[in-house]
Amino acid sequence: MKQLIDAIATQGYFVWDDFLTHEEVIALRDCIPENWKKARIGRNDEVIREKTIRSDQIQWLNPTMGEPVAQFLTKMEHIRLAANQAFFLGLFEYEAHFAKYEKGDFYQKHLDCFQGNENRRLTTVFYMNDEWSTEDAGELVVYDLKDTKIATIPPKSGRLFVFLSEQFPHEVLPTNAERFSIAGWFRTNGVKNNHLDIAS
Repeated sequence: MKQLIDAIATQGYFVWDDFLTHEEVIALRDCIPENWKKARIGRNDEVIREKTIRSDQIQWLNPTMGEPVAQFLTKMEHIRLAANQAFFLGLFEYEAHFAKYEKGDFYQKHLDCFQGNENRRLTTVFYMNDEWSTEDAGELVVYDLKDTKIATIPPKSGRLFVFLSEQFPHEVLPTNAERFSIAGWFRTNGVKNNHLDIAS
């Protein structure tokens, strides 16, 4: 955990290899339900489907999906508490979904915070692809706010990538093989149109 906190403090992101063991990754994948939904863009009334921007499918996580999911969420809670202690971010909750990218799927460059409602502060991406190779593609490419590419993250099984949501635009390159991940966000309470945004 200290390495994560130090890296976030100095460069704003951290790659945590072997965050889960091979057995833990398999158990987590076995918890994924079958009723995938097409991913959307935006929040609340602004949500739209836009296949030209992203083409993945998602399943929102909750602890009732099984003990491996509950254990994963407990690990995320440890990160939330550590980040709050180190950076006083006021992170209130964690939201996350499974993501499935089928061959040819992608997600164009974007930021993980929404205009006028920037309460996503810290993003996590966890990968569950057992035999990923460079030919499979589907890497995460990370940029700074000046549009300079700073990192390319292969979606290797057990790898967790954590970064400041407001600082790093990123994209998922088209994949040549089925690709699984968990995308998550630590959020603060936000106020929009005089309403407290807690769990929307």
